[in-house]
Amino acid sequence: MQSTGQRIRELREKKQMTQDQLAEIAQISKGFLSDVENDKRNISSQGILRIAKCLGASVDYLLQGEIKETTQDEAIVIPPNLSLAAEQLGLSYSDTLAMVRAADATIARRSVSAKNELSVDDWKQLYKAIKPFLE
Repeated sequence: MQSTGQRIRELREKKQMTQDQLAEIAQISKGFLSDVENDKRNISSQGILRIAKCLGASVDYLLQGEIKETTQDEAIVIPPNLSLAAEQLGLSYSDTLAMVRAADATIARRSVSAKNELSVDDWKQLYKAIKPFLE
């Protein structure tokens, strides 16, 4: 089974892009991209989103090798504060999605009027609470 880095490299090469080109477009360093492709480093949710966009691939494919059809109703939006918290905590894209789902499940029980945007610290507290279940 291929890793995320191997899938990124494969798609980059199919598009006849160099690491320099992809790194520049995705706004990451070439060294970091090389480490990701060689499975030496993990990439943030924002980084994987930028690479997926540059390569014309889905995040699901890059992370899991799966091609899923999504409808507008299934689109997942990562709130800006969660994105910041995920970056600060070094969360994987999968863990970030788990955070969105956990928050949605919790907030769904509250009224629409009580639905407030979570702060970066709120997201960090939620992660601390559900971290044991993500491992």
